[in-house]
Amino acid sequence: MTVALRRDWIGSPNYSSRGGAKPRLVVLHTAEGATTYQSLGAFFANSSSGVSSHVGIDDTPDVIGEYVQRPQKAWTQASANPYSVSAELCAFAAWSPAEWDRHPVMLNNTAAWIAEECWANQIPMVRLTPGEAQGGAAGVCQHVDLGAAGGSHWDCGPGFPMDRVMTMAGGGAPAPAKRKGRQMIASTKSGNGYWTTTSDGAVYAFGDAQFRGSSFDVDPVTPGNQAVRVTGEVVGIAGCGNDGYWLLASDGGIFTFGSAQFHGRPDRV
Repeated sequence: MTVALRRDWIGSPNYSSRGGAKPRLVVLHTAEGATTYQSLGAFFANSSSGVSSHVGIDDTPDVIGEYVQRPQKAWTQASANPYSVSAELCAFAAWSPAEWDRHPVMLNNTAAWIAEECWANQIPMVRLTPGEAQGGAAGVCQHVDLGAAGGSHWDCGPGFPMDRVMTMAGGGAPAPAKRKGRQMIASTKSGNGYWTTTSDGAVYAFGDAQFRGSSFDVDPVTPGNQAVRVTGEVVGIAGCGNDGYWLLASDGGIFTFGSAQFHGRPDRV
């Protein structure tokens, strides 16, 4: 989980009442032009644009732009506006996975925003399928998942690491208590966060601990991190600052994530 965000208010006149509707969706978009939340805010601040979003997210650490307050209806996803809160990422739906990996701050901010909106609106922090998003379920989705109700857009694009962002936010994956096997914990250097892992290799980050992968990652995570398949049962975890950790497997294997470095394994000394 990332730190609380500071919201830079750049008010837009392009909003209206929800008409009594309660938000049930947290929706991610790509701005397709603006590359900073300030320039996006300037566009939304013009009444002639006729569009808006609740927030804009760029590569500024722990800061996002806010354009429409969450009780109001922003104008960004057609008939889905009354029951949605929305974020425009200063990005393009055509970005490849590698390009998204070059924007870790944007992804961290997005994860933090998801967590804040789910908490504030009492929305479950789960990723929805298109059928669920269009069928009345509550949770998190992308603009593309809204189909015709959202104007038939395709953002955030097939390269967007949605599952990773959901994991960073603290949702979208089974809770540790629901995984099989023994659970272990390691604290960050500051003492303001920790990781938990289960003997089958899932890792979860809380507080100022940074998620840097687990044995269940199929694709690489942010640059410099690893996605591995841990052999054997995981029997221990140790933290490295707040940006990395080691997993120890029952066969003596040591697996590094983030800033943690490999220095050998105990069965080969």
